[in-house]
Amino acid sequence: MGMFSLMGLDISPTLKSIPFLKDAPGRALRAAGREAKWFSVPAGAALFEKGETADAIYFVLSGSLGAFRHSVDGRMEFIGHIRAGEPVGEMALFSGGADNTNAPHSSSVYALRDSEVLRISRIGFDRLIKAEPEILERLIRVILVRLRQAGRRSARSEPKVFTLVATSPTIDLKLRARTLKTSLARMGLRARIIDEAEGDDKPTAFFDECEREHDLVILISQIGDSSWFRLSTRQADRIWVLGRADARPSNPLMPEIHSPALALKLVDVVLLHQGTERKAARPSEWLDASGGVRVFHWSKLEGDCCDRLARTMAGRSIGLCLSGGGARAYAHIGVIRALRERNMPIDFVGGASMGAVVAACVAMGWSDDEIERRIRKGFVESNPLGDYQLPVVSMVKGHRVNARLKEHFGSAEIGDLELPFFAVSTNLTDGAYHVHRRGLVRDALRATIALPGILPPVVRNKSILVDGAVLNNFPVNVMRDLHRGYIIGSDVTRAPEGLNAEDFVNPPGFFGWVTRRGFGAAPPIAGLLMRSATVKNDTNEGRDLVDVLMLPELADIELRDWEAYDNAVEAGYQAAVEALDNATPLIETATASAVAA
Repeated sequence: MGMFSLMGLDISPTLKSIPFLKDAPGRALRAAGREAKWFSVPAGAALFEKGETADAIYFVLSGSLGAFRHSVDGRMEFIGHIRAGEPVGEMALFSGGADNTNAPHSSSVYALRDSEVLRISRIGFDRLIKAEPEILERLIRVILVRLRQAGRRSARSEPKVFTLVATSPTIDLKLRARTLKTSLARMGLRARIIDEAEGDDKPTAFFDECEREHDLVILISQIGDSSWFRLSTRQADRIWVLGRADARPSNPLMPEIHSPALALKLVDVVLLHQGTERKAARPSEWLDASGGVRVFHWSKLEGDCCDRLARTMAGRSIGLCLSGGGARAYAHIGVIRALRERNMPIDFVGGASMGAVVAACVAMGWSDDEIERRIRKGFVESNPLGDYQLPVVSMVKGHRVNARLKEHFGSAEIGDLELPFFAVSTNLTDGAYHVHRRGLVRDALRATIALPGILPPVVRNKSILVDGAVLNNFPVNVMRDLHRGYIIGSDVTRAPEGLNAEDFVNPPGFFGWVTRRGFGAAPPIAGLLMRSATVKNDTNEGRDLVDVLMLPELADIELRDWEAYDNAVEAGYQAAVEALDNATPLIETATASAVAA
C-alpha cells in the first residue's frame, strides 16, 4: 500500500471532483487538504480491518472497495461495494465517545481492484465541516441511508463486472455471454462484453470507462496461465466458473494468481447441461475445486435458466423465504401457487423448519399438483410425529419422518436442485444457527424440523442440530446473504400457542394417558416442548428486510393441526394475491425478463 502526503499542496480540484464535496467552498477544501493523504491500495489489500481504531474518513477516488463482515459461523460475508466518490469509515468516525475517543471499525474493507483513496484525518474533517456545515448534513444523510439499507439491496453496492471463466475449450463463452446480454437487454440494461482480443493489455481507465457507460460488464476468458486471464479475474467484482456437468474438475481448478474476487470467495459455479449427459462430479466437488459459494445450473441456452442468471447478474433475482410454523406452513403452498399464477419467477428459495420442507419442494422443480400430492402423503394423511416412545432424548422415534423424507427427496443433493436452496437449523453445541447449503436434501430437512424434545436431534461433526425455528424462524437475513436481489417472504410465525393449564394438574403417567386417549393423541408434553422451543420467537423479526411480505390469516390453525391442509393453503393463496396486487413497480421491473420471454 502506497501513501503520499499532500500537506502543503492545494488539492482543492481533487476534493472538488468528489461528488460528495463538489459544492464545498475552496477555503473549506484547502483546510481539509492540509490534513489529507493519498493512498494507493493494491487489489486485495485491506484499507482497514474490523476492530481497528477509526481516526479518519476516506473517499474513494478510483477503483472499487468491498465491505465484509464475519457471519455467525465464522465465514467472511460480503456486504457491498464502495465505489468512486463514496465515503468510507464514516460511521465509526461518528460513533466515538464524548471525550473524542475513536471507535473501532465494525467491518473490514478491502480493495477489490487497484484503488486510489483519499484519507482525511478526524481533525481535518472537523475543520471541513466547521467551514461548511452542509457537508455534515450530507454525511448524516449518507449514514442514515446506509443504516436503512443495512441488509437490503442497493444498486450502488451491486457487482457490475462479471468475469465468465470457461473450464473447457468446448464451452462457447461468446455465445453464452451474448445470450446473457440479450436477456439483460429485455430488462432494459446495457451490457458490454469484452474478450481477450479487445481487453488484453488495456489500462484500468479503459475498464472504468466501460463501467461508467454500461450497466454491466462481462469479461470472458478461458482458464489458464495467461495475461488476459489474470487481468480479467483481477478486474472482476464476481467470477462465474462455467463447467460442463459431464466433466470432473481438477482440484485446485484455478491457477495461483492474484485476484481479490478469488481470495475473498466472490466466486460462483455455473454447470452447463446438455440434457443427456452423465454427471461426472457432485456440485460440492466443483465448489471445493473453484473456491465457489453458489451453484447454478444452465440447461437450455435460452429460457428460464438464462433469465435467472441474468436477473442474478443484474441484482434483480427473486428470493422466496418461508418461515417455520408446523402445519401452519401449509399456507406457503398457497403462496407458491399465487406466485406461479402471476408468472413471478423464483430464483432462490429457503426457509426454516416446515417452511424449509416446502421450499425444498420448489427447489426440486415440482409442480403445484406434485407438491400437494407429496405433502398430503407425507404429512396430512397420517401424523408424521405419531411414533411416540418413552422419552430418553425425544418423545418421538423419528422413524416416520425419516422414512417420508427419504421417500420424497431420495438421494437428491442440495447442489443438484434446480434452484439455489438453503435450510436453517439450530446448533445447540455452539448456540448459533447453522445454514445447510450442501449435502443431502433430506438430511438438511431432518435437522431443520427436529423440534427439541419432540424429534431426536441430528448429530453432525459432533454438533447437535435441532429445529431452525429455535433461533431463526424467518431467516430473511440468510436469504439476503445468498443473493443481492429482491426478497418475497411468507411468514406464518405467531405468538407461542397457549397451553391448557388443566393438562398439567395431577397429570397421569404415560400409560395412563395412553389408556384414556390412545396412541393417536399427543400428550401435553408435546405442546409444552413446542412452546418452550419457540417462546422467544419474535413475530416481527426479519420482516423489515422483505420487499413483498405475505402474512396468511391462520388464527384457527395450530402448529400440530396436520389435517388443516386446505384451509391453510387457501389462506396463503389469498394473502399472496393481496400482497402481489399491492406490489411495487420495483418488483414488476424485476420480472421484466420473464414476462418478455
